[in-house]
Amino acid sequence: MASNQPKKLLAFAGSLRKDSLNRKLIAYVAKEAEAAGAEVTVLDLNDFPLPIFNEDIETEGMPAKVRELQSILARHDGLLISTPEYNGAVPALVKNTLDWLTRKQANGDSGIELIKGKVVGIVSASPGALGGLRSLLLLRDQLAKLSMWVAPAQFALGQADQAFDEQGALKDGNQVKQIKAVVQQVIDF
Repeated sequence: MASNQPKKLLAFAGSLRKDSLNRKLIAYVAKEAEAAGAEVTVLDLNDFPLPIFNEDIETEGMPAKVRELQSILARHDGLLISTPEYNGAVPALVKNTLDWLTRKQANGDSGIELIKGKVVGIVSASPGALGGLRSLLLLRDQLAKLSMWVAPAQFALGQADQAFDEQGALKDGNQVKQIKAVVQQVIDF
C-alpha cells in the first residue's frame, strides 16, 4: 500500500564553497523534488563542521554535530547528494560526512542501521566536459556498500559554469528532464 505522505528528502552539496556549482545544482534538484511532491531539507555542510574521522575522537566523545546530523537524517526517507569531483574522486567532505553518519548512534544502534535502505539520488556538476561523472561512479559504489539504495538514474552536469540562468534554473530542457528522472526515481522507491 502506497503512503500518501510526502517523501522527506535530505539534500546537500559536497562542497563548502559559497559559489559552488554543486550548491547551485542541489538547490535546483531540491526545487524539482518539491515540485514533484517531496518535502526537502537542504543542508549547508558549513553548518556542520566535522573533524576528519578518527576513532579516538569518537572514543573521547562523539562530536555534537555528528549527533545533530544523525538526528536530522533519521527524520528523512532519503537523500539527494550533489558532489564535485576532486582529482577524479569524491571529495573528502562527502566521504568524511558519510563516515561520521555511520558511527554508533546516541541510542547505541549502529549508524549503518540509520542509513540502511534509504534511497539516494546522486548528481554532480563541473565546468569540465564530464561534469563530475567519475565521482558519481565512486559515490554510487560507496553508498551501495553502506546498504543504501542508489537510484539508477544519475546526472552529471558538464560545463556547469555555463548551464544556469540568472535565476538558478538549468537552461537546457534535456538536462531538466534528466534531473526530473533522478528525482522521480527517488520519490517512487
